[in-house]
Amino acid sequence: MMGTECKQIGGRICHLMMQPHSRYLLIQMVDDHDLEELSAELEIICRAGIPFSLCAVQVSDWFSDLSPWEAQPVFGKQAFGSGAGETLTFIETELIPAMYRLFEIESGTKKIIGGYSLAGLFALFAAYESSIFEGCAAVSPSVWFEGWDRYAEGHTFGARFAYLSLGNREEKTRNRQMALVGERIRVQAELLKKSGVQNILEWNEGNHFQKAGIRTGRGFEWLITNMNQTEQEG
Repeated sequence: MMGTECKQIGGRICHLMMQPHSRYLLIQMVDDHDLEELSAELEIICRAGIPFSLCAVQVSDWFSDLSPWEAQPVFGKQAFGSGAGETLTFIETELIPAMYRLFEIESGTKKIIGGYSLAGLFALFAAYESSIFEGCAAVSPSVWFEGWDRYAEGHTFGARFAYLSLGNREEKTRNRQMALVGERIRVQAELLKKSGVQNILEWNEGNHFQKAGIRTGRGFEWLITNMNQTEQEG
């Protein structure tokens, strides 16, 4: 895995790629598949040529730790829990303070939350619930999640920048709930635009299970590039 080290923070395994004089701290919730794709992801982010650090936090219970509220199973028999709030509290009160304490991260470093699939939905949730993130990368996010449309319409997005993406075949699934993803991602992009968030909705070739690392890397790359450009112009 490209230049990463492993540490335990708050009882959670974190995979870290730290660059000196980082201007952006990227935080991403991951599973085993995401870790397999992390090297490809990092190569894409590095193309921006802007110093950054990434903390990839392993999730022990994907269906609970990243779910904003309880919901019925959509595929298989696994129901969704309501652990996203607790996960966000961990990021705010344990992870970020530990990153500042253990590594040479300056106080002005911009924080970006991102993720793929349900972790992408969690990234959006975190940006709605907290104002500590400057950017949000929601890559193939599970915006088909029951009740998400009502939640997004009724809450204020805290980040100034957002990257959204989806595979162009994802909404063509036979699963009725998951087929809502195309309509929901378009509405999500429009809501962000109306609220003044600088954002993009990018469409990728293929379905949900293709090139997750590259797609996630492109999300983070877009964010740090555009955030940096805005800082330079300001």
